[in-house]
Amino acid sequence: MTLADLFVAIFFSVLLFISGCSSVSSDVQAGRNALQTGRANDAVGYLTQAAAADPNYKIPYRVQVSVLAYLGRAYLETGKATEARQTLERAVKLDNDDPLAHLYLGIAMLKAGEVERGRKEIEVGLRAIDDTLEYIQEDRVSGFYWDPNMQIRDDVRKTLAAKLDDSQLIMAGDRIGAQFDEEIDKARRDEGRGRGGGGGDGGGGGM
Repeated sequence: MTLADLFVAIFFSVLLFISGCSSVSSDVQAGRNALQTGRANDAVGYLTQAAAADPNYKIPYRVQVSVLAYLGRAYLETGKATEARQTLERAVKLDNDDPLAHLYLGIAMLKAGEVERGRKEIEVGLRAIDDTLEYIQEDRVSGFYWDPNMQIRDDVRKTLAAKLDDSQLIMAGDRIGAQFDEEIDKARRDEGRGRGGGGGDGGGGGM
């Protein structure tokens, strides 16, 4: 192989890598959009494809939620409890700091009758959401745009302080998880408008 041939091979390998990253990113975003608009079956399709291509993928924003956490949520919303549990356990194993992975794993466990472990995981996820928002708010540049009215944090704290039964805790977890995921996009849009641009990524980086 000549030097020119080697260069061409490397060039096309890089193109394929970039194309693959772009495809995964697009599928994850499409899956998130489907979840946010109540189309869980569509979300499973997009996110299954993305997870198969790159199970380590995380959205490249200030809060980096994993594709597996989203896929686990999609499985939960389509009633696929076994798939949800397996996917979310894998998500937590890959990233123990992913708040939505813990939250939805707890919901999956609670639905399966594992009350003590399920409630504990939900609480871990909720506290992580609260801690994450508190940490971001300390950022004088972009913190202003995150949960500005403390709606999510107040909901988390009220939920943790209340003596909710299992079904009530599941409902609260679902609600807060959805609010938190939507806040990731809302904060990016608001920050972009505030800076006179089309949208920022809140400090993250992508492929």
